[in-house]
Amino acid sequence: MDVFAVINHLLNFIAPALFVALLLALAGRAALGRAVLIGGFWRGLWRAFLVNAAVGIVVLAGGLVVFGNDGRMLTYAALTLASGCSQWMMSKGWRR
Repeated sequence: MDVFAVINHLLNFIAPALFVALLLALAGRAALGRAVLIGGFWRGLWRAFLVNAAVGIVVLAGGLVVFGNDGRMLTYAALTLASGCSQWMMSKGWRR
């Protein structure tokens, strides 16, 4: 397998985590009604995206280790739950 194939596989592996992180970062302010983290709108969006992406990639890697292959629906459910929880925590949703 050449370098481009490895990069393609890695990007396809993390694509669901990046997509969910982007959606949560963009919809987090509208859904929870407050800025995510501290430091302005764009900086908050960028930080929320990075944190949610990191959480998602860790969950996907954990699913790969536990199940032995990627793409299991339980892993995607855990990705959604973990990313939603991290977005809620960054937005201080428990104070509502």
